[in-house]
Amino acid sequence: MAKTSKAHLWTLAHAERAALAEELAGLDPEAWHHETLCGQWDVEEVLAHLTAAASLNQRSWLRSMLGARFRPDVHNLHRLRENLGDTPAETLERFRAIINSTIAPTSDTAAYLGEVVVHAQDIRHPLGLPHVPSIEALTPVAEFYAHRDFAVASRTHAKGLLLTADDGPFTAGAGPQVTGPTLSLVMAMAGRTAYLQELRGPGVQVLRDRLEDTTPEDPRQPDENRS
Repeated sequence: MAKTSKAHLWTLAHAERAALAEELAGLDPEAWHHETLCGQWDVEEVLAHLTAAASLNQRSWLRSMLGARFRPDVHNLHRLRENLGDTPAETLERFRAIINSTIAPTSDTAAYLGEVVVHAQDIRHPLGLPHVPSIEALTPVAEFYAHRDFAVASRTHAKGLLLTADDGPFTAGAGPQVTGPTLSLVMAMAGRTAYLQELRGPGVQVLRDRLEDTTPEDPRQPDENRS
């Protein structure tokens, strides 16, 4: 498969951010505090995290990580709080302001497209929101996740499995097969067990066992005395 240019990956990320902002603009007030697939964060908190992720260059990311003593959960929580508005409407406006941002701490653009794709689905899945990212956006994320552990242990989750999309060109690995929609493969590699039910094949149980053995830390509860 031809490698997608960094410029086009950013274009895809911008489109996914814009789609999420449009969906959330019509959200009922109580839905902003609905649970998501992202640990203990609610909808508004996940959106603030996405704003933070698009606002840190290498220098500011490193400064934040130093302040958090290189504990990613503490770093993420501090930056999330920094980007929360006084109201959900303000949080949404802050997110709108970074829709076209290309700021990132590294050059791994597919990872930052993945950040948008995965966290948007963290919000959408529990709320039943209908948008599905394009295969054009999902495929480079799936390729990146199958070959790199970056923010999520996606390569580790997929190791020794043959992953095959049934709605696009993505395929990777070797071993017991896991087949299904590209989105479900991406979300499963990112550790979201809710998407396993959309996958099939002898490798699904292997993947399920790996994900269920992974206990995510509660992102709300860093040791503030050490931060």
